[in-house]
Amino acid sequence: MKNIIISAFAIAAFAAPAQAAVTYLDFENIAPYPNDSNVLVGGYYNGGTSSIGTSGANLGVEFTSDVLLLCMNTAGTFCSNTSRNGEGIAASAKGAIFFLSGVPIMNVAAGFDTGFSGVFSAPFTAGTTVTIYDGLNASGSVLASLTLGTTPTGPCDSSITSGAAYCKFEGFGLGFSGIAKSVKFGGTLNQQVFDDLTFGSKVAGGGVPEPAAWAMMLAGFGLVGSAMRRRAKVAVTFA
Repeated sequence: MKNIIISAFAIAAFAAPAQAAVTYLDFENIAPYPNDSNVLVGGYYNGGTSSIGTSGANLGVEFTSDVLLLCMNTAGTFCSNTSRNGEGIAASAKGAIFFLSGVPIMNVAAGFDTGFSGVFSAPFTAGTTVTIYDGLNASGSVLASLTLGTTPTGPCDSSITSGAAYCKFEGFGLGFSGIAKSVKFGGTLNQQVFDDLTFGSKVAGGGVPEPAAWAMMLAGFGLVGSAMRRRAKVAVTFA
């Protein structure tokens, strides 16, 4: 039995994705809160700085000059027409991203696999797109693409949202094969907000392990694979 368990772990390691770590961006602390929603995220997550000189953890993630930090309303603070409405990840209530011009792109030079996910709000205009490429700056082959609809306009708690029209967020997720190096956001500019961007997982925040590798183990090893699934953990980097 000992030899069988060791063999199971060896094959599990072989079957696991090349990059098991999950990285999650909450867009908090890029600028003092509240702010005027005019700060470019830029190299904040890439060992560089935002447009106001702040820097965060170096996660190898760079945003083009079309990606702006959005200040979101919280109880007692009004700074925009957007709020998380006291819902979602509690520590991710003050900052998000939006786009006023150009072609917004997120570059990850080292690449990531498995999936890409997040939450978005777009109550007035459908057709927001998320497209994943295997090259930087939305180049190369398309690995996955998703067109999003509209999000609900309410109900929202006015004591938290201060009347924000963008007050309901919904999750999205894309799975793909291969190594992705960039994500392009499309649709009508200034009509969508994104938060909790997560790469390496099809679930925003990386809270649920991906099922594909587990399915392979369960099929081959029955109860041994099941036990491994209960013990498995996903490493999540928060920033």
